[in-house]
Amino acid sequence: MRFIKLLLLLICIALFSCKDQNSESMTHPFTNDLINETSPYLLQHAHNPVNWKAWNSKTLAEAKESQKLLLISVGYAACHWCHVMEHESFEDSLVAQLMNANFINIKVDREERPDIDQIYMTAVQLMTGRGGWPMNVIALPDGRPIWGGTYFKKEQWISALNQISKLYKENPEKLIEYANKLEQGIKSVDIVALNTNTPVFELDFIEEAVIKWSKQFDNHNGGLNRAPKFMMPNNYHFLLRYAHQNKDEMLMDFVNLTLTKMAYGGVYDQIGGGFSRYSVDPIWHVPHFEKMLYDNAQLVSLYSDAYLKTKKPIYKDVVVETLAFIEQEMMTNNGAFYSSYDADSETKNGELEEGAYYVWQKEDLKLALKEDFDLFSDYYNINDYGFWEHNNYVLIRKDDDEYILKKYNITSEVLTNKKKYWKESLTIIRNTRPKPRLDDKSLTSWNALMLKGYIDAFRVFGNKHYLDIAIKNAEFILSKQLREDGGLYHNFKNGKSTINGYLEDYATTIQAFLDLYEQTLNEKWLFTARDLTNYVFDHFQDDKSKMFYFTSDEDDKLVSRSIEYTDNVIPASNSIMAKNLFKLSHYFDNEHFSKTAVTMLNNVKPEIQKYGSGYSNWLDLMLNYTVPFYEVAIVGEAVFTKIFEFNAFYLPNKIVAGSSQKNTMPLLKNRYLENETLIYVCVDNTCKLPVSDVENAINLLKN
Repeated sequence: MRFIKLLLLLICIALFSCKDQNSESMTHPFTNDLINETSPYLLQHAHNPVNWKAWNSKTLAEAKESQKLLLISVGYAACHWCHVMEHESFEDSLVAQLMNANFINIKVDREERPDIDQIYMTAVQLMTGRGGWPMNVIALPDGRPIWGGTYFKKEQWISALNQISKLYKENPEKLIEYANKLEQGIKSVDIVALNTNTPVFELDFIEEAVIKWSKQFDNHNGGLNRAPKFMMPNNYHFLLRYAHQNKDEMLMDFVNLTLTKMAYGGVYDQIGGGFSRYSVDPIWHVPHFEKMLYDNAQLVSLYSDAYLKTKKPIYKDVVVETLAFIEQEMMTNNGAFYSSYDADSETKNGELEEGAYYVWQKEDLKLALKEDFDLFSDYYNINDYGFWEHNNYVLIRKDDDEYILKKYNITSEVLTNKKKYWKESLTIIRNTRPKPRLDDKSLTSWNALMLKGYIDAFRVFGNKHYLDIAIKNAEFILSKQLREDGGLYHNFKNGKSTINGYLEDYATTIQAFLDLYEQTLNEKWLFTARDLTNYVFDHFQDDKSKMFYFTSDEDDKLVSRSIEYTDNVIPASNSIMAKNLFKLSHYFDNEHFSKTAVTMLNNVKPEIQKYGSGYSNWLDLMLNYTVPFYEVAIVGEAVFTKIFEFNAFYLPNKIVAGSSQKNTMPLLKNRYLENETLIYVCVDNTCKLPVSDVENAINLLKN
């Protein structure tokens, strides 16, 4: 009998079809090299029958020695379609046999290795005209791509692999010839030439870019007039500032429309706080339900500044609820932040389904909310407007609170209490559901964006708790991610940091540390920002264009060494770096920093008019040269009181330096007077007479 059971067990394993719920080894009878990795995305594929390997020198050497084609599959842990393709193809035994026989199969976490993702995404976009994840590329043994795309159905995948394998065996010269041409195309995409024209930055240029951009605005639902809709926080941060400084009421109305609609939408988690990555429809209703740290970080900063400008209560609600979600669900004990929550979660039947954790059915809501259901269903549109599919509703608002108050003849206090009760009740129910999978690695760049979000929230709302969390995270970056040689690591998982930092890690960390200095006046953050900047010059700069490569000169060479300069969901690392250099040049009176920032902006200027939304962070920098940019130096015992008073005003065109005593920094030198706290308002180190009252200083800024 035992022999028969053992025989059946072996047959089951061989056929990949037997599952024993009581045995972990039976649930996952296979392992591949990814079992030794720390990336949650790679570990998700560690039990596929595909013989996956990680991207490393050993794997690449094996490909060259065996002369097998590379099959490079790139994704991330929260990616819904990555999971779909895994289930359809990578868990299939026949597909695995085909892949293992003909390819060296490499899985890449795009968040851990954005350098690899950039190269092959460029290749896929050149080949197909579009990109996305999962991204699947076939390359020659030396890494040069020859074919690629995004999601493939099983039959398409098998057909493509068979055709390419056949061609490589019968006529490899064709593939090599194509690889040569594609390699040149990849290298040409991210070339930035030195612009030798005299730098001229004028408001008319920015206005033309905004006018052209505005033709794409959705003036009914906010955002751009298309679907899917991404939130693009940096776009609206720039437009908010531009509208404010140019007193453009129509543009300000559009920014407020967009931010309000996003906050009303299903793309915002109305129960638990925090935003999903994007909406699949034009009204911000149904998202791809993954929650990414980088989106929420930037949106906290955006909504904080928008509240400072407008005092709209919903903007404050978004910040408070989003930070509560981050602190509860995505923050570690040592102050680091996790990366993302998956789009998929388990249904009642134990099957992974997109959005299962977040959606609601009408009968369940009636049971939970009882006599409040009618008001709730009106407020959150449990009707045709809020219906999604399969009897599921995604909560979405359409009307403001004032409309609801009048319609139901209730007070603001009553509605506030009801909303609190609704959220608490539904949170209890939702907490009984299986949570989406958490990607628990920490990335320096994303942590720095979230660090900045907490600093901005403290600056606007004055909640000391936000500053405490910001400092805790900054200390995490210093203690765990900063190396003895002055460089940064990119990732942190299970107590280890293993991947060399990219330009995005330096740019975002420098940016956050500069902001942290302005609120704490702890010069440690300012001088660390300067030291990291010097490291970037030493290891990342392109001597010809004066731009910065995405990878360090200490990293292994890839097909191309790219220069990231187009702003996307996260601003380009070069645009963030240029803004950092602009600020640092003021703090340290450093001409080299100043000239480099100007050169970088001038290099990109010819591209800006083509596609404004792809250069919004550069446009924000250009505003610094077209309207007065102020250095505010505050010296004296009451320095923090003055800074707190300054924080009550939306002043995007300033930096702050301060000290409670004598200080030799360029902006503070010889400006201390005993028993006085004086405010100096300066432009390019030329200062007006000092004042002691913040209101007077604000008038100097306005004039």
